[in-house]
Amino acid sequence: MDFKPNSSRHVASIGLQPPSYANASGSTVHIDSTALPLLKRLSLRRLLLAPEGLREPHWHANAHELTYCVRGEALVTIVRNHAVRDSFVVRPGDMFFAPSGSLHSIRNIGPAEAEFILAFSHEKPEDFGLGGSFAAMTPAVLGNTFDAPTAFFQEIGSITTLPIEPEIVHVDGEAEIEPQALHVDALKYRVETNLPQINSAAGSARQTKAGLWPALEDIAMYSVRISDGGMREPHWHPATAEMGYVLEGRARMTILDPDGTMDTYELQSGDVYFIPPAYPHHIENIGVGDAHFLIFFDRADPGDIGFRTLVGSFPREVLAATLRVSRAELPDFPFTEQDPLLVNRINPVDPVDPAA
Repeated sequence: MDFKPNSSRHVASIGLQPPSYANASGSTVHIDSTALPLLKRLSLRRLLLAPEGLREPHWHANAHELTYCVRGEALVTIVRNHAVRDSFVVRPGDMFFAPSGSLHSIRNIGPAEAEFILAFSHEKPEDFGLGGSFAAMTPAVLGNTFDAPTAFFQEIGSITTLPIEPEIVHVDGEAEIEPQALHVDALKYRVETNLPQINSAAGSARQTKAGLWPALEDIAMYSVRISDGGMREPHWHPATAEMGYVLEGRARMTILDPDGTMDTYELQSGDVYFIPPAYPHHIENIGVGDAHFLIFFDRADPGDIGFRTLVGSFPREVLAATLRVSRAELPDFPFTEQDPLLVNRINPVDPVDPAA
């Protein structure tokens, strides 16, 4: 894909970021507050795993992780408090939640490369790897822990030189898939196999939030598809920030900043955008076919105020005064009891500014 630079302070692109880590077994690209300084309470990574690649057991000290499987097949293992263990298989359209501090690994068990989009509840996640944690302890301390003499760990010299940062490694042999790994798990959610909560000619939205997935804390995700005849209406999220990843398609967004400036920009596959809490914005499909977004929020149950329903909350004279028109000039807005989120784009797309 030909990634194009985006001048907006609200946007960064996965395709233009150098890998934070890469070897023959896989790679990671980070979009955190270093790459996108506006980020707060959210960040994103793309993880690629080659066949038999393993994201070694690790944890995040300051962030929950919410991961979406784009392609491939992987075995996820999570260890929580008091040795509670979850192990399950994820496939395209599946998600998993790793609570902050929980030890977890991702192992590619398929014949092809696997791709994941990882979102975090912090703008700068802190990582600890299991290998590096072993290396931080002396052979005597490890021996005491595992009822072994100091010499046992001294003879395994590589343990003391393992890198502190968690890495992607190669695992030989076929993974053992336990029977329960193919069944329901509290930390796994099959978002794309569920019926969408919002569905119309304008597009669809499959919601991943605490009301539907009780395991979630401080983060949620909507899988939103906007048809080429649809638009995400102008709206905002009270006390909630939004971070979106463009999985496929082309779109245009407009954001209003508190100083009165407007930021309008185009998005393509691989772009990441960030909207601070309660900033009004919209998303419009300007491509051919659906535009598919993974939209993350920094709350487990995000709220929403849309233009479509808010006009019905005020008397016409209030709206007329606000919009600086007479009551006679005020349009007859359609009465809408429940916000549709996605609306039909019945008008031509506004011309694109070549200088934008």
